[in-house]
Amino acid sequence: MAKEIERKYLMKSMDWQSLAKGTVYRQGYLSTVKERTVRVRTIDDKGYLTIKGITVGATRAEYEYEIPATEANEMLDTLCERPIIEKKRYVIEKDGLTWEVDEFDGVNKGLIVAEVELTSENQEVIKPAWIGEEVTGDPKYFNSNLTKNPYTEW
Repeated sequence: MAKEIERKYLMKSMDWQSLAKGTVYRQGYLSTVKERTVRVRTIDDKGYLTIKGITVGATRAEYEYEIPATEANEMLDTLCERPIIEKKRYVIEKDGLTWEVDEFDGVNKGLIVAEVELTSENQEVIKPAWIGEEVTGDPKYFNSNLTKNPYTEW
């Protein structure tokens, strides 16, 4: 089974911005029930379908498949729950870890979070100075929940 182990953090400064170029993501959800999410996403000119299981600690099952971008865009425009998640992702390598900083737009504008993928739940995380509070277990920061309760409405 494919597994995703990641920790999520809020940002405490904007010092990360000069470290990477952002890539535009559009993503939407076909299912956002607690036991599983089904996500459609476009990154540049590629499309993806992702199925994720329930999160236990910082781990969950994850299956991702590349699909034609035209089909991904059709699903985003016609089938996915509203609102669609819009964000720029910045990938930053630091101290042997890959940080993905998401700067949200649209109804989630103002929210910036960083995720780091790990090889095990107890892997040591050396946090860069721009990383703040950990929010790994807080469901309000799950992208799938940002469609139901956007950041600008908190």
